[in-house]
Amino acid sequence: MKIRYLVIALLVLSFTSTFIGVSEVSPLDIFHLTDDQAEVLLVSRLPRLFSILIAGMSMSICGLIMQQLSKNKFVSPTTSGTLDSARLGVLVSLMIFTTASPIQKMLVSFAFALLGTLVFMKILEKIKFKDAIFIPLVGLMFGNIINSISTFFAYKNDLIQNMTSWMQGDFSMIMSGNYELMFISIPILMIAYFYANKFTIAGMGEDFSRNLGLNYRQVVNIGLIIVALVTASVVLSVGMIPFLGLIIPNIVTIYQGDHLKKSLLHTALLGAVFVLTCDIIGRIIIYPYEIPISLTVGVIGSGIFIYLLVRRRKYGL
Repeated sequence: MKIRYLVIALLVLSFTSTFIGVSEVSPLDIFHLTDDQAEVLLVSRLPRLFSILIAGMSMSICGLIMQQLSKNKFVSPTTSGTLDSARLGVLVSLMIFTTASPIQKMLVSFAFALLGTLVFMKILEKIKFKDAIFIPLVGLMFGNIINSISTFFAYKNDLIQNMTSWMQGDFSMIMSGNYELMFISIPILMIAYFYANKFTIAGMGEDFSRNLGLNYRQVVNIGLIIVALVTASVVLSVGMIPFLGLIIPNIVTIYQGDHLKKSLLHTALLGAVFVLTCDIIGRIIIYPYEIPISLTVGVIGSGIFIYLLVRRRKYGL
């Protein structure tokens, strides 16, 4: 999987995505735009493109980090309760901090996402049966428990519609002024790159890491903080995007191996290409209407996930 092919695909899909929509903005008129066309590009199309790229890259890298730290290829923010915990945090901020700013809501969501991820990692430490399929099933059950708690309080406080909106990943409402929170992910992912080698060592086990002089617990906590922060910013801005952090890292590691620093850029680019592809499909399949990104990613991602499971069983991976 060559980086140059991913970059070319990303550029082509980004250009295509920019000029798909009900409002006619032709690439032939790019240097002679009317005021209305320029406003559509600057207020809607480009912010949407940037949010897709950031969400695709950041959630894919989060999945890669979680898989490395948990030593399980089927662990991701979707299968560990991280996304569900972040959504519970958003619900709590809506109930208690009704006048909170987006940053304050993100901090509350981050705290819940981090707490939920820590609880899941503690559960992993207690599980003796370490089958690769069993562990994500535990994470899904844990996420469903959190989801049930969220639903209960949402019904009790008449916030079920608000909570449902956070669950539905959708880029159609992204406009200039309501997506900038996602830019927080960029410096966080840079930190992830600098810690990539340490995450790789930590993925080899606590004893091995300590023998090499690595502070295992500190590295794991940094990784979980990165995952929780990025997840909170994406959920608050876009909503939940299922399977993204699960399938992209698995596809990349098949070709690139388990060295996190070598596969980090591939994961980011493939994640962005995948989300762009799903978004374009969702916008043209019932044009002029569109399908939410959570649905297109969920359908395509679940199919790929099933293939990965079958492939694992077939080759004994």
